[in-house]
Amino acid sequence: MFSGAGVYPLLALLAGVASGPARDELRAVAPSALNLPPVDGVSAALGVWTRHDLPLSPGWDPGTRLSGDPSIDQPRLDAWAFAETGGRIPALPVAVDEDTGVVLASALSVVTEWVQPFDNGVMSPAAGPWSGRTLAALHRRHAASDALRPLRVLDGAVTLLTVEGGDDIDVLLAIGADAATPGSVLAAAIDGFARSTPATTGPGITAQEVDATDPAPELLVSLPAFDLAAGHDLLADPDLFGLRTASRDGTFPGISPVDLAVSSARQQAVASFTALGFQAATVTALAMYPLAYRPPTARKLRVTVTFDRPFGFLAVHRPTGLVLVAGWVRDPADWTP
Repeated sequence: MFSGAGVYPLLALLAGVASGPARDELRAVAPSALNLPPVDGVSAALGVWTRHDLPLSPGWDPGTRLSGDPSIDQPRLDAWAFAETGGRIPALPVAVDEDTGVVLASALSVVTEWVQPFDNGVMSPAAGPWSGRTLAALHRRHAASDALRPLRVLDGAVTLLTVEGGDDIDVLLAIGADAATPGSVLAAAIDGFARSTPATTGPGITAQEVDATDPAPELLVSLPAFDLAAGHDLLADPDLFGLRTASRDGTFPGISPVDLAVSSARQQAVASFTALGFQAATVTALAMYPLAYRPPTARKLRVTVTFDRPFGFLAVHRPTGLVLVAGWVRDPADWTP
């Protein structure tokens, strides 16, 4: 899993204080600040620290300084990550040493309870990469006149199921065809969930007519519970994040007259999807070094949607459509009696 909403504020901040090619590359990725309005269920924080003896440019004074002693600085930064994520992420994903000049960090937490909880159970997929396993699963039945409302299909190739949270947070589950790659499914879901249309055919969907006492359609949902953790090195693909020059010989006169380079850029992310709700947290951090110290880097229609092979998810701010967190469930937990 990964959170672009956790990375973007740091890139936009750097773009505002960089110069030359580094500024151009960063602005191509993050041309403006991300202004997320107050949202129930979402908390965000930005932290900035500079080394105590680093000369600062006029107007740049974060008010928090690094001592230059890693035994003091690292626990302070780790405590910040722990506090800003409610304990979900215990440490900053970058390490500091005596030469660290600047640390920038963002924390994002998403917590919501389902409007309609799931029931705990098991799942035993008959085919696909999870066949032969008994998985801890969640099940839910929608049986009202609008039971099919959460189910939509995008271009016939990706099935989206909206799980509504109690705040302004929805979690969209996305499953594609057997051969679809995680990148293609998540990219299609992110780009197209707003134009998806109601449908009763698509990946993961089966539909059949059954005997019933009323003619209203019903929707049965089954998926594995999941508890994920992921770490990412943003400098592994510096062009994607506009950090190519910034990590090599970038200058940031808005921070300091001393030339600085991004020496480490990482994100740690966790998410859990349970019977009662969804929780996710990310901490993204960039460490910068003065270049002199730079290190290496009735008859009713019954529709069932079953996520019984790898699938994706998006946590979306409902009013704006902003994707807060996206991820891919590749290996869920086995059920233990």
